[in-house]
Amino acid sequence: MADAIRLRAGLVSVAVSVLLLAAKYQAYRMTGSTAILSDALESIVNVVAAVFAVGGIVFAGRPADRNHPYGHGKIEFFSAAFEGGLISFAAVVILYAAARGFVYGVRVRDLDLGVAIVLGAGLANLGLGWFLVRTGRAHESLALVADGQHVISDFWTSAGIVVGLALMRFTGLTWLDPLVAAVVALALMWTGFRLVRHAAGGLLDEEDTALLDRLIQVLQRAVGEGVIRVHHLRAIRAGRFHHVDAHLVVPEFWTVERAHEVAEEVAARVIRDLGVEGELHFHTDPCHRAYCAMCDLAGCPIRREAFVARPPLTVEEAVQPDMPPSARGLAQLLQGPPKDRERPAAT
Repeated sequence: MADAIRLRAGLVSVAVSVLLLAAKYQAYRMTGSTAILSDALESIVNVVAAVFAVGGIVFAGRPADRNHPYGHGKIEFFSAAFEGGLISFAAVVILYAAARGFVYGVRVRDLDLGVAIVLGAGLANLGLGWFLVRTGRAHESLALVADGQHVISDFWTSAGIVVGLALMRFTGLTWLDPLVAAVVALALMWTGFRLVRHAAGGLLDEEDTALLDRLIQVLQRAVGEGVIRVHHLRAIRAGRFHHVDAHLVVPEFWTVERAHEVAEEVAARVIRDLGVEGELHFHTDPCHRAYCAMCDLAGCPIRREAFVARPPLTVEEAVQPDMPPSARGLAQLLQGPPKDRERPAAT
């Protein structure tokens, strides 16, 4: 069902982008405006990017197989990076056209109707972009979100062009036309850079701080009654699929079977509460009786210290690759400062 929704949204993007490209190109033919040409060039990028987004959605929806054990979701990062590159290329072409306009001048005609077409196309892009971003976030599709953000940026491009051409219409300053085109190109370059930067982070498995924060909130509810702490937490997202692994600290006297059952139960609960498609794998570590002050397991036969309190999990602690060496120090901190020892009498 979710795959069908994502694919339908992508096809809507392709169809609307083609119609808006035709409208903007007609507006350019009518007016001869360099600024409107820049908007039409960006629409070409919209069409190509929408086609690639659809391809990415179809490929990303394929299940994991032997050659791709973590699935095919990262194709969406490639799609987003390609789209960012196209946007940057379009910006270079627009800057070239703007430079020619500054050098050779421009002759603009039928400006009122052309501006009206651009304004209508811009409003259509705003609606389309909102729909794509909303659908992409609801159904975990980076390709749709990237496409939607690009389309929304196209609306702001169109709005800037309308304002600039309106000023030119009332002032008669024809150099405003290539100036507006140049400003649009610089804005597009920034949009393209942000898309490529975000896609590169996903391809290189850059830490997803927002995802880790959500995981910590869910894991916090699972800690207690033998589930002592979590460390070596790692999480990546490939398309809509989330792959998480971590080490779970459990009482050292538990059997392997019991530790495994608890780990499987906690993993299933965390993925369910997180509300995503994915998998979570736990490696269980014995407590080594270093966490007694923060372990509330009743009837522990090997306890060294009484339970004091269970401090909240933090991302900084959870991502540590090894059992935190400060565990005993933290336990002592929970118990409070040591009692003052009697000092020898001064001689």
